Amino acid sequence: MFLQIEKLHKNFKTKNGSLVVLKDINMDIQQGEFICAVGASGSGKSTLLRQIAGLDMPSAGEVRVDGKAVTGPGPDRGMVFQHYTLYPWMTVQENTEFGLKLQGVPKQQRREQASYYLSVVSLSKFAKSLPKELSGGMKQRVAIARALASEPKVLLMDEPFGALDIHTKESMHEFMIDLWRRTGLTVFMITHDVEEAVFLSNRIYALGARPGTVRKEIVVKLPERSSMVKRQKVFHDYRDELMDLMRQHGQESVAIAA
Repeated sequence: MFLQIEKLHKNFKTKNGSLVVLKDINMDIQQGEFICAVGASGSGKSTLLRQIAGLDMPSAGEVRVDGKAVTGPGPDRGMVFQHYTLYPWMTVQENTEFGLKLQGVPKQQRREQASYYLSVVSLSKFAKSLPKELSGGMKQRVAIARALASEPKVLLMDEPFGALDIHTKESMHEFMIDLWRRTGLTVFMITHDVEEAVFLSNRIYALGARPGTVRKEIVVKLPERSSMVKRQKVFHDYRDELMDLMRQHGQESVAIAA
């Protein structure tokens, strides 16, 4: 397995004792897969992503990328956040080079790598522009190019299209499918958007809440990956199955809280 999460637990200490956020998470992801973890608020999605990114350490269990245990952040994992986190005073080119600069990559090499990935996301002609001159979707494509420039083994995405309007979001979905097909990326993305998960994923891990657990793994087999598929019964069936799971877990959480 390329990305493996094994018996992962995460607890936080509070004044009322230990809060279990993630419990016994097991996931196996093959190289080149596009995986989504879907869950409502309280399911620990962001906490899970932080464990994979190495921004936080699990209380128990392990995350491995290409056989190596994750012990902290590293260039083998590229991260794309919901909010673009671009530096407003830097050009698109400079933003895309930034991670490489931190890694000590020589100037000419980082310029070439950043330029290549800007071409991959179709933004070469905006290399000298500032972020304020770009649309929301373009800013997110710059953020993706910056993550790709370090040539990571896994691209991690934290609800990357949540701040976009519906039309831009749909455009970005089609962009991601095209990018994934062209590059053979391994992608792990968290989202609460059920339709987004069905459209993008090979497989979906549905997370329950309080504590976050994997309630079901769904293999998604769509006849095509275009906007037209969203009108087909097979798409609606996957969507409804996920919605029912999330609704059921939400009711269980309310019952536990009561």
